[in-house]
Amino acid sequence: QVQLVESGGGLVQPGGSLRLSCAASGFTFGSYAMSWYRQAPGKERELVARITPIGGSTNYADAVKGRFTISRDNAKNTVYLQMNSLKPEDTAVYYCNAVGWVFVLRDRDYWGQGTQVTVSS
Repeated sequence: QVQLVESGGGLVQPGGSLRLSCAASGFTFGSYAMSWYRQAPGKERELVARITPIGGSTNYADAVKGRFTISRDNAKNTVYLQMNSLKPEDTAVYYCNAVGWVFVLRDRDYWGQGTQVTVSS
């Protein structure tokens, strides 16, 4: 019933841009913090960006700060990751994550299936 479906990945040249989307269903989207994680070949999964339920606070990994922007549209149950000035080291599978933000939802933790982003010339 709970679903997080990522889209927007693909192949892009260095310096290019991509916009990832994560469509959520089956839970109260506006009560969950949303995050993007990524995992490159041979590396551990790492947090890329996080946004609080109403978008009042965001956090970014140092490696993407100034280039990536996370946003959400609670009316559409969707979180986005705008990626600009892409570098080859951004190549990874990107995953959408939802975590319950209020006390009663504190144990909720959902993951999407991932979408591949490849930055190469």
